[in-house]
Amino acid sequence: MRKIFILTKREFLTAVRTKSFLIGLIIAPIFMGGSFLVIKLFEDKVDIVDKNIVVIDHSGIMAEPLMKVSEERNNEIFDPKTNEKIRPAYNLEIIEPELSDPEQQKLDLSQRVRNKELHAFVEIGPEILHPGEDRDKYRMFYYSENSMMDDIRNWISRVINNQVRKLRVTDLNIAPEQSEDLFYWIEVEGMGLLSVNEDTGSVKDAKKSNIGEAVAVPYILMMIMFMMVMMFTVPLLSSVMEEKTERIAEVILGSVTPFQFMMSKLLGSILVSIIGSSVYIIGGIIAASQLGFADSIPYGLLPWFFTFLLLNVIMVGSLMAALGSACDNSKDAQSLQFPAMLPVLLPMFVMFPMLKAPLGAFSTAMSLIPPFTPMLMTVRMATPVTIPVWQPIVGLIGVVLFTAFIVWVSGRIFRTCILMQGTPPKFMNLIKWATRG
Repeated sequence: MRKIFILTKREFLTAVRTKSFLIGLIIAPIFMGGSFLVIKLFEDKVDIVDKNIVVIDHSGIMAEPLMKVSEERNNEIFDPKTNEKIRPAYNLEIIEPELSDPEQQKLDLSQRVRNKELHAFVEIGPEILHPGEDRDKYRMFYYSENSMMDDIRNWISRVINNQVRKLRVTDLNIAPEQSEDLFYWIEVEGMGLLSVNEDTGSVKDAKKSNIGEAVAVPYILMMIMFMMVMMFTVPLLSSVMEEKTERIAEVILGSVTPFQFMMSKLLGSILVSIIGSSVYIIGGIIAASQLGFADSIPYGLLPWFFTFLLLNVIMVGSLMAALGSACDNSKDAQSLQFPAMLPVLLPMFVMFPMLKAPLGAFSTAMSLIPPFTPMLMTVRMATPVTIPVWQPIVGLIGVVLFTAFIVWVSGRIFRTCILMQGTPPKFMNLIKWATRG
């Protein structure tokens, strides 16, 4: 144990004394906190440059209402107290559809948008009031360089739909004063569930759902685990390869066994990852408390998080150390690095589908596959949805057994290859070294 402790101390100090570790540990929270600060500073900053918009109205009934609403809106773009401009004006231009060559008309308008003469142009279908079977005739299109994120698109849609409702009500001979309630939109507010206060026995009212509990907390915890694994286990592959090729491993193995050598590297990675993740977790708790999201912090999940992080570091770290021992040069290390990183990368691609349906069959199955369990089970447990108790327990048992198997296999490869030279680390060779030693 004393030899393992000495080597672990060496690995730990080598990692924490590097500038990259200190910079990463300090800069990452600053960037995360700085992004919130930038959002806070610029939340009231609005682009006040006037927007020129062309409308092609095939229906012939929307030009006048659109112009009227835009003029009313443009009269309110100045602060009544300071007379300072606080919003951009929407300058609408109604043009006749070019029936002979509509594509050329839209192409010309697109070029005007690219030349910054226009902000956007809108095309309104001819049957927007009474839609028929031909869907293309009652559709509306908003053309701009960034239409998906453009708030004006929503404003246009709201104005046109309100006018369409009014015209339909008029066709039904309903007096305007009797139809006001038809245009009153009531949002469905997302709420959590009621619970019982364990101390007093009283009923606790449900809290309004927020983006922090639904997305931010699972995403942040997964990213912290991802960063720790990528920063402190993946480099073991090149580190072991370099010590092998530079004959440093031969000197160390004169005093310790291959298992002790590999174990010291794993323990060093574990210590560094726990310190790094603790800094991020504590910083995140402080930031969330200051921003008013203290209720969203899942304190009960933190023991699970550190347990899964520990197992993930051991699992991936032992595999990287074994692969590093099988490499004789950087080319071999680079060819093995990406396949070895797949268990860490794949959970990133399925995270958002799992956030939408944490209890779905896909989410449950993926989170119970041992290489993916540490990251994906953490994501599921961090959501507001209650995960059945048996699933984290079964997932933890599976990860423990799989990690023990990976360590055993990696140990055999490490012991066989750490002093071996000249044999390429092909897949069949790795299988042979893992099974026969």
